[in-house]
Amino acid sequence: MGGEFYVGWGTLALINAGLAQGKNRSGFNWFLLSLLLGPVATFLIVVFDKLDH
Repeated sequence: MGGEFYVGWGTLALINAGLAQGKNRSGFNWFLLSLLLGPVATFLIVVFDKLDH
């Protein structure tokens, strides 16, 4: 696979981190999880409710 795949996967992980922070979740943890799960992590972030703090 070419380098474009890795750039896209990393970009998705950064976007997921931002989405997670918007829902009061740990951006760093979701970034790492997204590196492993990719689009599945995106789905989980979207489905989970926002945490109340």
